[in-house]
Amino acid sequence: MLYQTNAEAIKPLHEWTSKFQHFWDYQLLRIKERAERKAATHFGISIQGEIMTETVQTIENLALNITQEVRVRASLVDTFDALLEQMGPHNSTPEGKPLPMKIEPWPGGRWYRDLGDNNGHFWGQVQAIKRPTLMEIAGPLFASYPLLSNVQYRLSESNGETMITFRHTAFGFIPEEQKKNVAEGWTYILERARKRAEAASSGAAAGGRSH
Repeated sequence: MLYQTNAEAIKPLHEWTSKFQHFWDYQLLRIKERAERKAATHFGISIQGEIMTETVQTIENLALNITQEVRVRASLVDTFDALLEQMGPHNSTPEGKPLPMKIEPWPGGRWYRDLGDNNGHFWGQVQAIKRPTLMEIAGPLFASYPLLSNVQYRLSESNGETMITFRHTAFGFIPEEQKKNVAEGWTYILERARKRAEAASSGAAAGGRSH
């Protein structure tokens, strides 16, 4: 036996139930929007229409802490002087490309790259200096994006040698691929300063023996 539906007969029923369909569609949409907004608040996501854009990062992603130590076979004074030279006119990239900087070694002094004709790149200001045991700088450093850094070189002497304890603390946006490069860059500066200080110390000792 075959059955057929009379479409014309049930059309009024369909029109009547359609009113409720619009109502439930609207309610489901509102539930969806509220759920997505609550999830966005939890995970730091902003929602604009159908576009979801990440606008907030976690504290861990925004913070950078690098600590390094190097032992130098040279006096405190020679090591501090070598450090200033390496941070200044003898600065270079890990690839060996010269990147001379200017540093004004007094409180409030600038650390910057001078490109001439009033052009350049400001890296930071000397926040504290205590010769020959402390150099502290605060500023954006290399960044061309929102970032605040504090850099400390602390020097201590033991048995005629000098220990440099370096710390870079930063807060702000740092692309993930650059974090490794930052640590490698500081390692390079410390190693160059160590070699410069030890060469100066050896030269002074040799000069003293010749008299």
